[in-house]
Amino acid sequence: MVLVTTCGNSEKLAQELAKKLRATYSPLTISAFPDGDLYLKFNITLKGKTLVIVESLFPHSQKSLLDIIFAAETAKDLGAKRVILIAPYLAYMRQDKRFHPGEAISSKIMAKLLNNSVDKIITIDPHAHRYRNLRDIFTIPAVQLTSNHLIAAYVKKHWKKAVLLGPDWESSQWAARIAEEVGFESTILKKTRHSSRHVSVKLVKTVKAVSLQGKDVVIIDDIISTGKTIAEAAKLVRRLGAKTVTAIGVHGLFVENALPKLKTAGVNRIVTSNCIEHPTNRVDVVSLLVKELEKER
Repeated sequence: MVLVTTCGNSEKLAQELAKKLRATYSPLTISAFPDGDLYLKFNITLKGKTLVIVESLFPHSQKSLLDIIFAAETAKDLGAKRVILIAPYLAYMRQDKRFHPGEAISSKIMAKLLNNSVDKIITIDPHAHRYRNLRDIFTIPAVQLTSNHLIAAYVKKHWKKAVLLGPDWESSQWAARIAEEVGFESTILKKTRHSSRHVSVKLVKTVKAVSLQGKDVVIIDDIISTGKTIAEAAKLVRRLGAKTVTAIGVHGLFVENALPKLKTAGVNRIVTSNCIEHPTNRVDVVSLLVKELEKER
């Protein structure tokens, strides 16, 4: 028998997933003692059952990670047969090397903690550019799903013709693959990061020149955080004559007033998946998760 729960960040997704799986959904009781210590309690019998924890590690990534570990360890102590973590957004993946002396490699530390607590992890479009796959850091079974087909379906439904654009080389994989699937043109920008909050972009010259004059441009990225990269991209394509600009992100964090920043830069529409719950959610990833979890039965 499968039970579904969440530590609080992915309630809608967890409830919908349980409904589609015809599984029992039971929310955790999570609070804090007066001194700040975590209090966590299950409200259902776990003995002999498979527990699925659905929890994106945003907002409050540190708290979410600790909540997951406490929940997984408690579930096993209470007799759960198996604990599966679905982390639609997996934080800490961007710090995947020691860029400067003395830095923590956060992705490896996060993975080590989860390796010791859960039996399997499922995530969607993780920021794993320097890792060949998740097996580089996870010793437990780790499944990396992609929302590409779902975003492609959204694009195909809303545009008869558009130019898909990756705001940097890391995001170009999403834009190029989705453009190929829907039969649209695509191009990429070259991003120069001057600091964590200061970037500049320029159009990369490709074998086949792509004109943006009078066209609908769809900027696709895996993470929209401060919005600075996409804002700079939007300003550039506007100067190059784009008729409309849409930003699509798999994971919408929208920190540091990102939404007003994007609108000021000329972005007409902002779309995200429901990997992280937000009013901009238009791409539903539940079907991906249901298909993967059906393999557990």
